Amino acid sequence: MKTTVQQASYDVLRKNDMTVIFGNPGSNELPFLKDFPNDFNYVLGLQEAVVLGMADGYAQASGKPTLVNLHSAAGTGNAMGALANAWNSHSPLVVTAGQQHRAMLAVEPYLTNIDATQLPRPLVKWSYEPSTPQEVPYTLSRAIHTAMSDARGPVYVSVPYDDWAKEAEHQSIALNNRKVVSRRALDSMSVKEIAHIISAAGNPVLVFGSDVDADNANLEAVKLAERLKCPVWAAPSTPRCPFPNRHPSFKGILPSGIASIADRLARHDLIIVIGAPVFRYHQYEAGDYLPEGANLIHITCDANEAARAPAGDAYIADIKPTLCQLLDAVDVRGGDFPDFRSVLASAPQTSPMHPETVFETLNSVAPDNAVFVNESTSTTASMWERINFKNQGSYYYAAAGGLGFAMPAGVGIKMACPDRQVFVVIGDGSSNYSIQTLWTAAQYNIPVIFIVMKNGTYGALRWFASVLEIGDIPAFDVPNIDFAKIAEGYGVQAFSVKTSDELRNAITRGIAMGKPVLIEVETWGALQDLQQA
Repeated sequence: MKTTVQQASYDVLRKNDMTVIFGNPGSNELPFLKDFPNDFNYVLGLQEAVVLGMADGYAQASGKPTLVNLHSAAGTGNAMGALANAWNSHSPLVVTAGQQHRAMLAVEPYLTNIDATQLPRPLVKWSYEPSTPQEVPYTLSRAIHTAMSDARGPVYVSVPYDDWAKEAEHQSIALNNRKVVSRRALDSMSVKEIAHIISAAGNPVLVFGSDVDADNANLEAVKLAERLKCPVWAAPSTPRCPFPNRHPSFKGILPSGIASIADRLARHDLIIVIGAPVFRYHQYEAGDYLPEGANLIHITCDANEAARAPAGDAYIADIKPTLCQLLDAVDVRGGDFPDFRSVLASAPQTSPMHPETVFETLNSVAPDNAVFVNESTSTTASMWERINFKNQGSYYYAAAGGLGFAMPAGVGIKMACPDRQVFVVIGDGSSNYSIQTLWTAAQYNIPVIFIVMKNGTYGALRWFASVLEIGDIPAFDVPNIDFAKIAEGYGVQAFSVKTSDELRNAITRGIAMGKPVLIEVETWGALQDLQQA
């Protein structure tokens, strides 16, 4: 019996443990789904940005390549904002899109993906449309290995829909008996050079980024900090938590302005940045990139991050093996181990609640191995202060700042980590970007707890307007949205709360239910509070 391109392609996916597919198909994608294999799971999202966000969360939490099935150019366009987040978080996504029938491509019929390989750039590592049907399995295999090679990231494959039924090339079976291993450590001379610089420093500081968490190297990061007895900062706007935020070394998350970062790192003569860009700036602030007299060492898995850094000496290598090398090469610093943490006052008890109260309440009832997905952007600093991110993979955030990440990513993360309770904390403005996620959560019974921080405004915009001294504009407020009713319409259990006791009870009930739950929390949203956060 002859093997079709479709069958050979599913064999490639199966061999690479890619049996979960996230998609929103159109007519061009239907031939790929014909006679869908019983050992595969197709997770439907109601809009392509939601689909890609779910896959992004799944890929980050599982560490595995993940297939996304989009509809031609229109579906790809809908997913581009989510693709920006995946690109910046080094998520190994294989994004496929259906193309029109090969016999008609020259006349550009309806639903043609024109210049398909150019459409997703520059947000993919590689983009390709096979020139023959027999190339399709080879293209998928290359796409998977490219996505997983360091630095990891999304790739894009456009497939004409008539290709799937064609006969596969006989030798494509060899694709199922190969692997590509990518693991880079530093050479011995570079390790000695870095160790010498660290030993000579009088007051070093560590800045860890998301690739520490992505490489399962949080424990090694802790060991290095304890060996150096130095403070630790999380990189600006980091999309993952690379270091336990209750550890005595932890100072907090760095701000995202040039002058502000230099101010926080002042008095340190050596800044060691590992697993993050140097630096991920946001608002413009005039100033020096580094404090006066400071040197910087940058260790990154991403050659582009190394090349574009404005200061310091960069070393390109994978994070975990490099941290292990440094632990073997760096001497323990003398003296006592200081406690670098700040002392926080208890959150105020008001109704509506302050965000700090919400986070303290959530932290008090969340299981020890909980995962927190954040898109309440105006309260991120408060969240880092009040919630305990102590385990590997405890925190996720939109790497490119694109709204619509948290709700679908939370669903994907829960699918990848079924034994961990996932909480999505999201602003009322942000939630409208991907509210359709609730349907998928309900239909597939994925027990995520969504907490909507309802203050009736785009808090992050209000804060940034104050930074730019713009004043009020007619685009800040989003009042009169009943998220509980919306959730119920999608089939999700919902609660509305105003006090910490009500929130605590709703979370406890939600955990016990074992199904998706949305909790609408009224929060105090005055501008002065947002500026403080």
